Amino acid sequence: MNHKFRHSHPAELPYGSKNRQPHFKGLPYRRRIFQRLHIRLTAFCTLVCGAILALMSLACLAFSETEAHESHFADFQINVNMLISHLENQSVISHNWLSQFQADTQFQMDILDNGNKLAYERLNPLHLKESVFASARQAAREDYLILEESISRNSVLSMHAEFEFPLQEERYYASVILIPKKSGVLNIAILHPQARLYESLRLQRLQFAIANLIGILLLGIFFWIFTWRMIRPLIASQQKQAEFIASASHELRSPLTVMLSCLSAMKHASSEEAEQFSQTIAREGKRMSRLIEDMLTLSSTDSLRITLRRQPVELDTLLLSAYEKFLPLTREKGISLEIVLPDQWVQPCPCDKERMEQVLSILLDNALSYTPPGGSIRLSLQAASDKVTLRIADNGPGIPDSEKKAIFGRFYRCDKAHEDKSHFGLGLCIAWEIIQLHKGKLWAEDTPGGGATFVVVIGV
Repeated sequence: MNHKFRHSHPAELPYGSKNRQPHFKGLPYRRRIFQRLHIRLTAFCTLVCGAILALMSLACLAFSETEAHESHFADFQINVNMLISHLENQSVISHNWLSQFQADTQFQMDILDNGNKLAYERLNPLHLKESVFASARQAAREDYLILEESISRNSVLSMHAEFEFPLQEERYYASVILIPKKSGVLNIAILHPQARLYESLRLQRLQFAIANLIGILLLGIFFWIFTWRMIRPLIASQQKQAEFIASASHELRSPLTVMLSCLSAMKHASSEEAEQFSQTIAREGKRMSRLIEDMLTLSSTDSLRITLRRQPVELDTLLLSAYEKFLPLTREKGISLEIVLPDQWVQPCPCDKERMEQVLSILLDNALSYTPPGGSIRLSLQAASDKVTLRIADNGPGIPDSEKKAIFGRFYRCDKAHEDKSHFGLGLCIAWEIIQLHKGKLWAEDTPGGGATFVVVIGV
């Protein structure tokens, strides 16, 4: 971490971010790939869910139409039975009652008394041809054995059959009734059009279709947002990966360039100059080795290949060892190093001792690098019943609030000139990853009076 903070230009926002509307022209190749993936995922999810919605709607519609048919046919049978019951108990047929019944039920009736038409039909002309009723009677004879000759003078029970009767493009409910009378047989053919039923069914289908279209549209909007939220972490990960590769390439290129330049210069240099070039090559080689080691550590945390060897560790002893290790270094730079430990016994913490030593070394090295001569570094430990808190505080320049989270990013360096060759911007990131593996927390806050304090919290 470098405490000399400069605000860098913000990176270009990824497609679909809150501060930018998605656009399609001039997008980089990889972003266009994510754009196509977004569109295809949205289309696929909408298509699958829309198909399921349509199938469920068709099933519901089929069930509803079946119920409607059965209900209308049952109403037709009830009205037919009502007519039969009335006519069986009447010796004289009332034209007024028939007219009212026909108006209420929308029945078309053809009534024959011993083969002769009633005067009722002259007063109430039929809308259908007589041949239609004759066809209905013929269908009743052939399919349901409604035979007029089977009724004798001694018969007391009526015969009737109700059925669907298609006629060209129209469909009817039909009933043929034979009622025995003293004077003979009353033959009644009834046709009831299903036009209103099918009109209501067509309206219902239209309503289902509109509801499905609206549902599919809403699904498309939902999946457009939902799939983008799924893809956004991939875009951020890809962007971080590209930035990591670019930063790593730059960091590796610098020592390689120096080493190649020294090797080239050694061909024409004196023995003293060659020795200096050799030392420079060795120094840059060690620097490159440290960078590669840090990169491998981060790669291991990304792929979850780091296995923590947890064991009970006395963190106060661990902090005291780190203090003794860095005390000579702080004295060389004229920096005061102090440690504050609790008076009471600290419960051992189940953690990886080597990894926690690595975290403390990174934080102390960071504080040592950016604390000016004459400054001070303070180590402290606080213990509670369920957690232990470590603090590494310095009185350097401090960290602006806007940068406190960014400092744990990979290759994050505000020193754009890279004047400090000993740091690559990976140390704090490695420390943060190790603490995350321990299910702990690491953050930076201000030191009272000025400076930066790094806080590590580990559960016990």
